[in-house]
Amino acid sequence: MTSKPGTPMSATLTPAERETLLAIARHAIESYVRSGRLALEEREEPALNAKRGCFVTIHRRGELRGCIGIFVSAQPLWREVAAMAVSAATRDPRFRPMEEWELDEFSLEISVLSELVKTDDPKQIEVGKHGIYLEQGAHRGVLLPQVAVEQGWDRLTFLRQTCVKAGLPPDAWTTPGLRLFIFTADLFGEP
Repeated sequence: MTSKPGTPMSATLTPAERETLLAIARHAIESYVRSGRLALEEREEPALNAKRGCFVTIHRRGELRGCIGIFVSAQPLWREVAAMAVSAATRDPRFRPMEEWELDEFSLEISVLSELVKTDDPKQIEVGKHGIYLEQGAHRGVLLPQVAVEQGWDRLTFLRQTCVKAGLPPDAWTTPGLRLFIFTADLFGEP
């Protein structure tokens, strides 16, 4: 995690790179659910080989079906997307693992993340642009930028809901010792 001041920057992927990542995520889920194995082909695109965090979100019939991600990656983005796709399908503790019969009924959304930027000023958070990651002791919570927009939240509600997700009281963001980070996401999904 970075602690430099400023605003996070996220390089946007090309439409072809986005399509490739969506295809990788879909293939990873389908092959893992069907066989328990994951076969991946190496990629050569520089943007897909950058080490960036990502979240993969699965929807089924318009409802959340799984979402897992990572902020700091030790492997290329395309590999991380495949790993997070399989995790979202099989390891999100809110849902049972996907079964083969569900493979015809899901859609994907991918968020490729910027680095985390530590901030002491919650007013830096721009709803619709920034996501929030916070931590206090053993508690950690994250909400992606699109969540606040989808829910119609203002900045204060966004902060409070991130605290709640971390298992903290809603106003914990005002307490000493809480570390607050912002980030951006290049968000794209299947039509």
